Amino acid sequence: ADRTLRWYIEDVWGHFDDDHTRPGAPLFPSERCNGDGSCSRVGDDTLRRGLGAAATNHLPNWPGKLTPHVLRHYCASQLYHEGMDLIAIQELLGHSWIATTMRYVHVHRTRIEDAWAAGQLRAARRLEGLI
Repeated sequence: ADRTLRWYIEDVWGHFDDDHTRPGAPLFPSERCNGDGSCSRVGDDTLRRGLGAAATNHLPNWPGKLTPHVLRHYCASQLYHEGMDLIAIQELLGHSWIATTMRYVHVHRTRIEDAWAAGQLRAARRLEGLI
C-alpha cells in the first residue's frame, strides 16, 4: 500500500489539479471537474459504483453483492485469521465497542476446531506425569 500511495502522489496526483499540494486539496479527486475547472473529492457513490462495475465485469456471479462494507468484513476476517488480535482490529476499524468488531470478524469453522484440538493437547501434556 505504501509503494502504491507513493507512486500515486509522486506520479499521478499532480495531473488532476495545478495546485494539488495546497492544504485541503483532495487526495483522490473526481475525474469530472466542476464548471469552474476545479475538481472535488471522490464521493462514496463514485467508489460504490466503480466497485459495482468492476464486480459486474470480473465477478459475474456476484452482481450487486460486492460492496465496500462486504470488503470491510472480509478484511477484518482475514486480519483475524492471519493472527491479528481483536483489539488491534477494533482500533483499525475505528469501533468504539469490541462487540461491534466481533460482529465484523467471521471465524472459520476450522479455527474453532483447531483451537479446541490445541487445548486438548495442552491438557493431555499436563496430565502425562500424573497417570
